[in-house]
Amino acid sequence: MNYFSGTALPQRLARAGLTASLALACLWSLPAAAHITLEYQVANAGSYYKANFKVGHGCGASPIRQIIVNIPAGVQGAKPMPKAGWTIEIQREKLAKPYDDHGRTVTEDVSRISWTAKTPADYLPNGHYDEFALQAKLPAQAGLMYWPVSQICPDARLDWNEVPKPGQKLSTLKTPAAQLELMPTGGGAHAH
Repeated sequence: MNYFSGTALPQRLARAGLTASLALACLWSLPAAAHITLEYQVANAGSYYKANFKVGHGCGASPIRQIIVNIPAGVQGAKPMPKAGWTIEIQREKLAKPYDDHGRTVTEDVSRISWTAKTPADYLPNGHYDEFALQAKLPAQAGLMYWPVSQICPDARLDWNEVPKPGQKLSTLKTPAAQLELMPTGGGAHAH
């Protein structure tokens, strides 16, 4: 059969057009890539998780000198990954409800982790990409959680801290927090 004669060509063009339309629709439904996101945006509730924050730009043309991650409520035992050229500061807060960690009662936990460039030569230039990571135990309840992240530059600051209201899409927010979906686990798995 000749694909350039009869009805075959219009059908192939229609399918190609539909495929292109579906691809564009998928692209439009994705959140903007300009904000800080998590590498893995789905995890099992109650599991240990490596939160890897992807940073794709500075504050306008200004480089980044500090990244601050606010730890969501219910996340336990957050530990930052060291980064060459950057110092780490960990803030802790007293817990309203202590928890047990391997037979030890925990009464205060990490509430904020920040990475700060040691010198201007260590700043993350606007034209570069980098990642900042931490490990923590996630809450046992399934659902969506949000990680507010701030990027501090010598001349500006961007706070990625907006959380969608019920029925609102993350992609409609101007400065969305990093989103993580916690999936139900269905059992008492305990792993590190």
